[in-house]
Amino acid sequence: MKKGLEELKAQADAELDSAKSKDEILTIRTKYLGRKGLLTQFLRKLKDVPPEERPAVGQLSNVIKSSLSEKIEDALRTIDSVGKDTALRAEAIDVTLPGRGTTYGKVHPITKVSQEICEVFGNLGFTVVEGPEVEFDYYNFEALNIPKDHPARDMQDTFYVEDDIVLRTHTSPVQVRIMEKQQPPVRIISPGKVYRPDSDVSHTPMFHQIEGLLVDKGITFGDLKGVLTYFVHEIFGKETALRFRPSFFPFTEPSAEVDIQCVMCHGAGCRVCAQTGWLEILGSGMVDPEVYKVVGYDPDSVSGFAFGLGVERIAMLKYGISDIRMFYENDQRFLKQF
Repeated sequence: MKKGLEELKAQADAELDSAKSKDEILTIRTKYLGRKGLLTQFLRKLKDVPPEERPAVGQLSNVIKSSLSEKIEDALRTIDSVGKDTALRAEAIDVTLPGRGTTYGKVHPITKVSQEICEVFGNLGFTVVEGPEVEFDYYNFEALNIPKDHPARDMQDTFYVEDDIVLRTHTSPVQVRIMEKQQPPVRIISPGKVYRPDSDVSHTPMFHQIEGLLVDKGITFGDLKGVLTYFVHEIFGKETALRFRPSFFPFTEPSAEVDIQCVMCHGAGCRVCAQTGWLEILGSGMVDPEVYKVVGYDPDSVSGFAFGLGVERIAMLKYGISDIRMFYENDQRFLKQF
């Protein structure tokens, strides 16, 4: 009986010495010390030992059980300690490494210029409003005095979702939507994305535009000139000269293109301004009476003006950027400058 106990202990010790994981140690504990374990079963045979040998065998079995239990606990603690050390080493901080700085993003130049423009007009009492980018043909063209088959559509022929639904070519539809819901006075600007089938160094199929509208009693072309002169001086500096050239837009009459003195050569003439000394920045004009009729305004009682500008165009002139596509290439070397 004693020999059997000693052989059992030697076998358990050998298995513990070769155990490499916590699961293996727990399996050994169950194998020898569990309710159906080998040592437990062995102890149940004590009743078969002669009475004179029973005390010695009982004492030896208790010593072996206690020794085996202690050795199993030691093995478990050792495994846990090794695991913690490994985890700590994996998470250890090398204080000799250079620090990792926090990288902060910046506002995109298009967003920055758009916010600046909205702030300038906000100082004049204009309210920012928005409208849908997927627009009905009616609001994008017809309500703005551009009926079907009108030649003016050729300049803005756009992406059609359906026969009567388009990706808007300008933010001007917003002015119609607002005038349908609101009686004068109206003083709004509508920033947003617009779409046209153009793509070169100065045009992209999608770009950003800000449309402005002011309608009230007694509004004149002089008011339009005053507002846009203030805008140009706030964005490009008070020394920047500007001029109004007669033009044509279906929904304004009279209409005018607004040019500013070339920001590159200051009017002397260069490649950027085609030696003219001037750069076109936006279109404007007095709202055509036909538009008032569509929205239910009395053209004999109210008057007003509208203007539209491309945000990318303003940003290119403001920062001296020669290729509009640079705004959309996600080149960090370019964007970090702003």
